[in-house]
Amino acid sequence: MKDLIIPKKLNAGDKVAFISISGGRAGDKDMVPRYMLGKRRFEKIFNVEVVETPNALKGSEYLYEHPEKRAEDLMCALKDDSIKGIICNQGGDDSYRVLPYIDPQVIHDNPKVFMGFSDIATWTAVFSYAGVRSYYGPTVLTPIAQPGKLDEYTENAIRRTLFSNEVIGEIKPSEWNTPIDWNTTYTLKNGLQKIQVDRFSENDAIEDLNDKIPWEPGTGYKVLQGSGKIRGHIIPVCGGPLWQIMGTKYFPTADMWKDSIIALEHCNIYDSKLAGLHELRAFAAAGAFDKAKAILTGPLDDDSRETLFRVINKEVQRPDLVILENVDYIHRTPMTVLPVGAQMEIDCDAPKIEILESGVL
Repeated sequence: MKDLIIPKKLNAGDKVAFISISGGRAGDKDMVPRYMLGKRRFEKIFNVEVVETPNALKGSEYLYEHPEKRAEDLMCALKDDSIKGIICNQGGDDSYRVLPYIDPQVIHDNPKVFMGFSDIATWTAVFSYAGVRSYYGPTVLTPIAQPGKLDEYTENAIRRTLFSNEVIGEIKPSEWNTPIDWNTTYTLKNGLQKIQVDRFSENDAIEDLNDKIPWEPGTGYKVLQGSGKIRGHIIPVCGGPLWQIMGTKYFPTADMWKDSIIALEHCNIYDSKLAGLHELRAFAAAGAFDKAKAILTGPLDDDSRETLFRVINKEVQRPDLVILENVDYIHRTPMTVLPVGAQMEIDCDAPKIEILESGVL
């Protein structure tokens, strides 16, 4: 993989832009209070100034109808020297529609922290094409604006990846996790009464300790196959979004897949095992698994695990490929941050993963 330009670290007092480059829910009436909580939290916890890009809060319908405005926001935020980093409000499902309106040279000439997950995998591929490191990690609506409070695991991951130029080091599995919760209220018991409380009230608070989140114990990393230690560079792959840009110049090239550690978000799409199989076969046909060193996954159900084994071992014939399950970068809380292109080491016998360099300069 070619060397990527590494953005400078974020510092206290910096200006950070929040952008809706994919979905526009942050600007929808029911979601604005949640967005505002995420903004307050990020400002207070990391001591930065947050600004919205001009179209970030215009809502889902407007941003769907105007992909060129999403591109305009990105280009402007990159060119604005006062903005030091860009964080996505959410993922979505149609970033491919924005690509005709962007100039990769602007990304190359203005390297800045850019972070998000899910459909933002499209943009991590675009940034790699432009020669700049990006970051697969938390978005504003989730988990930054998750109910209750920002968990320490996610906060620490953001801090040591984006706000420090020290080597990131070991990424431990989270001790607790919880599904993404989009409810706008929660139930508070008052004696025998149950009261519905607004989760995202309009005040200066950044947490509500009465909002009890149903955390479940983490199960740690699970080695599905492989042994010993391997090293490779990180490529995030959220299957659906990257599938949409196959055949474009932005889809990862063969040299990017070589010696990679693929952080794969895979599931049986729309509860269809066949659709999940077809997704993995598409990446197999594109050569993604031929020369990779390892695959990371989140927790897999039995069908998804069976599908992955079928493609990797029977069809691609890579029983030597390390597969490590239950890594915390997927659609749940908490999340770590994966710097694209950074060197990672997996110790299958521990099991343990380490990022061997800093995320930023």
